[in-house]
Parts: sequence; structure tokens; C-alpha cells
Amino acid sequence: MSNLLVEIGNTALKAAWSDRMTLGKTFRYQGEKYMDFILSLTRREKPAVMVVSSVYPISGQDAATLREACGSLLVLDSNNKEWLIASGLPSYLSYDRAAAILACRYLFKGRGCTVVDFGTILSIDYTGPEGQYIGGNVSLGCRTRFKAVNRYSRSLPLVNMPENIQTVGLSETDSIAAGVVSGIIFEMEGYLALHPENIAVFTGGDANYFAKRMKSSIFAICNLVLMGLALIADEYAQKTDK
Repeated sequence: MSNLLVEIGNTALKAAWSDRMTLGKTFRYQGEKYMDFILSLTRREKPAVMVVSSVYPISGQDAATLREACGSLLVLDSNNKEWLIASGLPSYLSYDRAAAILACRYLFKGRGCTVVDFGTILSIDYTGPEGQYIGGNVSLGCRTRFKAVNRYSRSLPLVNMPENIQTVGLSETDSIAAGVVSGIIFEMEGYLALHPENIAVFTGGDANYFAKRMKSSIFAICNLVLMGLALIADEYAQKTDK
């Protein structure tokens, strides 16, 4: 595996080695010392290309440190929008959403896609059959909704995601669980109905949880963002070799 892919999200970091579109073992880290964690992955092998996608801006000092640990470094954050524009995507998109879209273009060439990322934030993006970006929405993720119910009420408890969901709750906790999870399912059915011709692709930490509860046929690809970053890394490697 020659390239190192790093996705720094709102609550956790995911990373994987890649050889073109083949992903190796996926690593997950949740903590404040993300730089130490990234560098720990490079001690045994120096990546030819390291792609770092981050929801937070990467400082110049951190970028310089990472650059010393790899052959070539590509930082994808709010200060670097070139890859979005070059890919025909709007500059306001975060790179995790963009990477998921690029992966769907590659996997489902010639088909429109409805791409849903179930993370801390819930994002829904639409592409057309030629891969063109149609638009998308952003909302709160499932676990974020549970936390919000607890935080912004005076007495309601924090409820974990249940395995079994009732249509209508018969207790306080069941009512919260049914309200949050069923609410998202109803949202998804509505979003999928807007473009029924599209292939539905779920990704993110809760992708499988919701995919098996949908009536429609769903492709659940948990590492979709990393696959998109692998495409970017491969393209970047080809450019730097010229």
C-alpha cells in the first residue's frame, strides 16, 4: 500500500492505506492528538502520497510536519478549494461530501446517485447520470439528535440507538427512540422519492443501521469517503509524476 488517506471529521479521524482503489486496514482515532496518531501510521512505511481531508483548517505548521512524513502531501480543507472546482463541485461543499460524490461517480458511472452520509451531521447529495452535482441538504445526524433532545429539554433522558424500533413509543425512552429514528427514516423515504431513478448510496457510521430499515434497495458503503480520497490520491500521484 503506497498512499495514506486521512479523513478528519467532526468527532473522529479515519485513515487507511491504499494502492490505487484498493483500501487496506481502516484505522479510527477519537481524541485531540490527531497529529501524533497520523505520524504513528507513517513510522513503518513512508507514504508516496498522503491526502488529508479535514473539516478543520490544517495549520501551516502541521502541514509542514506531515509533509516531512511522506513523499507528497495534499491537504483538502476550507483553505484549499482547487480540487472541488476542478471536479465540477461547488466550493461550499466539505471534502468528505465531495469525496463520497467522486467515489459514486467512479462506482456507478452513467447513473445518478443519492448519497447520504450518516455521521455527526447528516448530509444528502444528488448527482445526475453524467456525474453532475444537482444539490444537497444538511441536517443533524442521528446521535446528534438524541443528544439535542437531552440537552435542550429539562427532563428527557439521553437515549442510545435501539436495535428494535416501535412505530409509536409506549414509554418515555421508546418515544424518543421512535421519534428520532423513525423521523430520519421518513426523511430518507422523502429524499429518495425526489429522484427515484437514482441509485441510493448510504455511508458513514450509521449507514448499515438505516440501510436495513429502508424499503428501497440501498448500497451501504461505509468507507465511501476513503474510496473517494483514494481516487484523489491516485490522480495526484499521476500529476506529480509528470
